[in-house]
Amino acid sequence: MESAPAAPPLPVSVVIITKNEEKNIERALRSIRECAEIILIDDFSTDATVPIARRYTDKVFLIPWQGYARQKQTGIDRATEPWVLVLDADECVTEDLLREIRSVVADSGYAGYFIPRRNFFLGRWIRGGGWWPDYTLRLFRKGAASMEQREVHEKITAEGRTGRLQNPLEHYTYDTLSAYLRKMDSYSTLAAREMHAAGRRFRPWHPLIKPPFTFFRMLVLQRGCRDGFYGFILALLYSFYTLLKYLKLWELQRSK
Repeated sequence: MESAPAAPPLPVSVVIITKNEEKNIERALRSIRECAEIILIDDFSTDATVPIARRYTDKVFLIPWQGYARQKQTGIDRATEPWVLVLDADECVTEDLLREIRSVVADSGYAGYFIPRRNFFLGRWIRGGGWWPDYTLRLFRKGAASMEQREVHEKITAEGRTGRLQNPLEHYTYDTLSAYLRKMDSYSTLAAREMHAAGRRFRPWHPLIKPPFTFFRMLVLQRGCRDGFYGFILALLYSFYTLLKYLKLWELQRSK
């Protein structure tokens, strides 16, 4: 009895940016092996990221850091397939999502698709605090979307109609508190720079009002309490992140 023919590669270019992601990158790459093209933009990793990546693709480019948005746009510009999927190194595509992507790229009048993300914190799927379903535009027609150029929390903007997929990406973020604290220091600096460049001004009431409201919003309004102690920790950490970015904005104004 003859076996069923293998499905043709997905006409999708996957773009991933990396810097010392040996703990995560193989999980991400295994999940997208059905895609026709994988483009990895690496900022000269000093661990095993690049050797691992080269087992899955010959399109690994070593490019100095330009910022999140520009680094991803560099990969998008190199894509050759009709569709582009932007994936983070600590994310992976589920089998159900792959099947859904195969369906929509075969017959779609949309310019792009928002994909929900199932975010994990310290190994636990977080459902509250604004972490689920966390729709983000990741899949789009080549030439129909680009990265919005900003310092942090970069996003893709599409030209044309967009739809929503049902099956989620899995995002394994912050497996330790130390990892979150390192990222929080970096992101708060970038956020302060972005606010400063946009002409935002620090006010003395910001540290008094903004962090407590962030805590209340995540824990109560966005139902972070449903995640128990994990939701409480996240709301606390995000309120501290909010405090840091406004204090760093104050520091930028003061130094100027």
